[in-house]
Amino acid sequence: MAAPGGILNCEDFLMFQEMLKSMRTFDDRIVHALNTTVPTVSFSGKVDASQTCKELYESLMKAHMSRDKAIKACIVETSEVVGRLREARAKEIDNLSIIKQLRKEQNKLKLMQSELNVEEVINDRSVKVFNERCRIHYIPPKSN
Repeated sequence: MAAPGGILNCEDFLMFQEMLKSMRTFDDRIVHALNTTVPTVSFSGKVDASQTCKELYESLMKAHMSRDKAIKACIVETSEVVGRLREARAKEIDNLSIIKQLRKEQNKLKLMQSELNVEEVINDRSVKVFNERCRIHYIPPKSN
């Protein structure tokens, strides 16, 4: 449920989380995808397991890169808002609405940054499951 162009809604953190959740569907269903597309030994002659694993791996990496890019874009956008609010607060030290808004945006920024850690855990889990099931059929290229 990403916005057009795959960009997340960065203004509303709850919407940001909902869109990330929907973008993570592929990772959530990786075990099912592997079970239904990678053949067991008895059926290995009917399906090209190496091609299937390669396609699954490419889809997995595309999903990971897309989410990483979207999260980082929101972090940059929110960081810019925080910067502008800090400048505004410096000009109007006693303005409580600016201070309140700055705290809200700083909190949102911290939550978005923590999503990068969540993303790392999800990605590691998906790659581990993929490797367990596809290691004999397809060896992914080494990442830098």
